Amino acid sequence: MSTATGARALDRTLVERLVRDALRKQFGDGKASANGTRKPNLVVNVSARHCHVTQADLERLFGAGHKLTVHKPLYQDGFFAAAETVTIVGPRHRLIANLRILGPCRDHSQVELAFTDAISLGLDVPVRKSGDHRDSPGAILLGPKGFIQLQKGVIRHERHVHIGPEDAAYYGVKDGDRLNLKVQSDCGAILEGLLVRLAPAAKLEVHLDTDEGNAVNLARATKVELFK
Repeated sequence: MSTATGARALDRTLVERLVRDALRKQFGDGKASANGTRKPNLVVNVSARHCHVTQADLERLFGAGHKLTVHKPLYQDGFFAAAETVTIVGPRHRLIANLRILGPCRDHSQVELAFTDAISLGLDVPVRKSGDHRDSPGAILLGPKGFIQLQKGVIRHERHVHIGPEDAAYYGVKDGDRLNLKVQSDCGAILEGLLVRLAPAAKLEVHLDTDEGNAVNLARATKVELFK
């Protein structure tokens, strides 16, 4: 084989490998299940403490006409961490600064904390699905232009999995069902009862809070697996 021919063969091999790597990153490992369908590309992320606000509450906090500024897009399309942050004040003036707002604005304002966050604020928060504020405490949110008093809406958002129709069919679940998550790490564990949140455009993603992520050392996990 001539040097030129060998170089061309090497270039072709390199290009094929780069293409395979790019496809793997885009579409997952491509492994098929027993029934021949592609294995879903599971992503597990820690959702740190944050809040959601209505447009009206945003303007009370940041001024009339204010719009959220995108700081970083989130994994789910159309959602983002905003540049705007607030301070949350609990009983006896305990507070946590730099509580990030997630966008876009919603039709209700709420705060999502891990238990350790709530304890530091002196709040007893229930575990709830987003939007379920029954029996939940309130708090004060401070912005640069004003404040809002939430009468309720401070919760620990229960661990959950965002899922689209194709992946829901793969796991055999519907909206509101429960799945379990196995995390393999030096602090591995099985987290039970993840709430299934089915939406047409959702990408497969598990949300844990910081307490849960730290407990299983998610940053050093070697494998994660969803199962019924």
